[in-house]
Amino acid sequence: MKTCRLVAVACLALLVTSGCGSERFTTAAGTPTTYTCCDGEDVDTVYQPGQDMTVNWIVRPGTDPAAKPAQVELTARLTGPYGDFSELKSAAGGTVRPASGEVTFEARPVRPSGAAGERPVSVIPIAEDAPPGYYNLIFAVHEDGGVVGGASVVRVAPKA
Repeated sequence: MKTCRLVAVACLALLVTSGCGSERFTTAAGTPTTYTCCDGEDVDTVYQPGQDMTVNWIVRPGTDPAAKPAQVELTARLTGPYGDFSELKSAAGGTVRPASGEVTFEARPVRPSGAAGERPVSVIPIAEDAPPGYYNLIFAVHEDGGVVGGASVVRVAPKA
């Protein structure tokens, strides 16, 4: 019992100290530009086969405009389909695969320049024959050898 508590406390400490956002610590030179996904409209839209899904990345400019921008790569893809939201969440945990087979639609990587006012967009082409259902939007920011990412749920309706 004591060992279980010790493990639980260690896990909690790891979670508290590790974080999982694209934020960085402020340095004497200021904060760098950061990127996060995405406008709410991007994931709230119901898509149809043959459409392109646009992922509008949110840019938070750094506080030091003279700082050299880091090399950043933004990636996004859809995987699915799943019959409902709970099935998709179970799949994200590695316990379920789509009954009809998994398909993936992927955007080309975007490499923003860091220029003021830049609004990077990833475009995910959804195939004409994409099965309807719930898809896992998986997005990531690759920077300085590290990756920060997340996921959201997107719905593809039957083709009208």
